[in-house]
Amino acid sequence: MGLLDGKVAIVTGAGRGIGRDEALLLASEGAKLVINDVGASLQGEGGDKSPAQDVADIIIANGGEAVVNGDDISTWNGGKNVIEQAVDTFGSMDILVNNAGILRDKMSFNMNESDWDDVIRVHLKGHFAPAQHAAVYWRNKAKSGEEVTGRIINTSSEAGLYGNAGQANYSTAKGGIVSLTWVLARELERYGVTVNAIAPRARTRMTENLFGEMAKSDEGFDEWDPKNVANLIGFLASDNAADVTGQIFVVFGGNVWAMGGFVPVGELHRDHAWTPSELADAKGDLFKGVSSGIPKFSFF
Repeated sequence: MGLLDGKVAIVTGAGRGIGRDEALLLASEGAKLVINDVGASLQGEGGDKSPAQDVADIIIANGGEAVVNGDDISTWNGGKNVIEQAVDTFGSMDILVNNAGILRDKMSFNMNESDWDDVIRVHLKGHFAPAQHAAVYWRNKAKSGEEVTGRIINTSSEAGLYGNAGQANYSTAKGGIVSLTWVLARELERYGVTVNAIAPRARTRMTENLFGEMAKSDEGFDEWDPKNVANLIGFLASDNAADVTGQIFVVFGGNVWAMGGFVPVGELHRDHAWTPSELADAKGDLFKGVSSGIPKFSFF
């Protein structure tokens, strides 16, 4: 018996990297899979359907059920089509893992309009479009009196939590995904749907050239293996996480951090407004014990 027996899951961007291992993990726990991937390059160009088909073939060879979807989920119709394919093929849709993304890394002064628009579209709209149609499906199901145990698991990044130089487009999109996660969690909780997000550290096409320590080792525990991330997805998709919603998790190797969101690091209080000059004088109190500058971007 698997944790997800009888469940139907969609994983976007499931042809490679983290999405691939997420799909394989969900299938190993008994879920039926829709493998979505347009087969584009890291920069979002071209299209090769074979990676998605390879994942589906592995699942089927292992006794599972899987179909391939090649829709562009950053379009409204693409988001709708992938949800409808799951329902039409398997009779329901229980789990949506939003993972698809691209990179166009440049400093802001070198970035052009398409670099900005394409990354925002693929990541942010590519999360919202399928999530919106999934929300409609689950809401209608709940209003008809059927039990709903829906799961949306979004993919953010520590670049979205802290901001990373050279990634204005990517960091903004990933930060938007955090806010989207919170909004959807509030809106869909009443219908039996949980919505969470992960900020993973793993060796993928997006990260393999960033850090030398990501190189795969044949010795010991491979902390950069995307399979480590997939295990968290398996938990969040299961009934064991029915009471977990609106949460953001950083996951790396054997480490999982539940992030606390925005909290004050300093404060001023009085019963009337502050003038600009008074705020200047009180700056030391507002930032007492903490820096007033942007902190370095670094893994904790």
